Amino acid sequence: MRKDILKEKLGLGGVAIGNGFKVMSDKESEQTLEAAWDAGIRYYDTSPWYGLGLSERRFGHFLHNQKRDDYILSTKVGRVLTATDKIPETIWNKPSPFDYRYDYSAEAVRRSIEDSLQRLGIERIDYVFIHDLSPDHNGEYNDGTTWLDHFEVARKGAMPELTRMREEGLIKGWGLGVNTIEPIIKTLEETDADPDLFLSAIQYSLVDHKKSLDELFPVIEKHEVGLIAAAPFNAGLLSGHERYNYGGEMPDEKVKKLNGIKEIAKKHKVDLSTASLQFSYAPQVVNTVLAGASKPEQVRENARAFDVKIKEEFWEDLKKENLIDQRAEVPE
Repeated sequence: MRKDILKEKLGLGGVAIGNGFKVMSDKESEQTLEAAWDAGIRYYDTSPWYGLGLSERRFGHFLHNQKRDDYILSTKVGRVLTATDKIPETIWNKPSPFDYRYDYSAEAVRRSIEDSLQRLGIERIDYVFIHDLSPDHNGEYNDGTTWLDHFEVARKGAMPELTRMREEGLIKGWGLGVNTIEPIIKTLEETDADPDLFLSAIQYSLVDHKKSLDELFPVIEKHEVGLIAAAPFNAGLLSGHERYNYGGEMPDEKVKKLNGIKEIAKKHKVDLSTASLQFSYAPQVVNTVLAGASKPEQVRENARAFDVKIKEEFWEDLKKENLIDQRAEVPE
């Protein structure tokens, strides 16, 4: 992995703070961010998409009171927000009063970053991810286009523009923030772009990691770029919630695997959330693991997870029962 960028072990993701799974009050958001700071977390990731600007506004309300050099912040581009009194139907609970459009052009990237800076109330953003340029968003672009159509726009627009912004010193680096592996591989293998760091969500967890081992990790290593393993709980499944990723389905095969892992965790008296975080961070190719939270105690538990020693026998039993891949790196 790239050793010169993002050396933080754990970061706080901003989906929940954007009312991703339930309505959070401003006070609850502030308390959660305070707990993250007090726990020593110094990497924060958000997006204009999360709560239609709500997550960025809440992150900025807290972070603008901190010394800017003391933390690392990333946000995303790909959607441009406009004020409206007819808020569209989205996954967000009580979002801010904005509509959105997908736009991966150079002009939209500049506007999006400027808008984000104003919502955040800070002077600079460290890393910028091109957001949701991915097959799982086919059918959501509202105009009949596919992710590949938008990828071509980004290849000519967003990607070179973000490289220019890095050269201008406006950002430290850029990459993609996606829920699938294909766009990352396509960017690295099929374009002349020069990205720094990728955010790969829901793709490397205890219950879902084979495709990353087979396809993603070799390409990341080959191109010597950074990698963030995001959503290590699969958005809730591995942290005690009846929720898998960002949809409503609970795939039988994942539930079956989860139950097998739970049995072994119970046998070895291992907390599943702790094991999930450690597992996602273990590969040498991973720079940091990014997890969300909606309560202060969740943040504190996540931060403490890396201080817990899990016996080798736990990981050995998981491999023996074929619950995790034999090639998967585990914590030392």
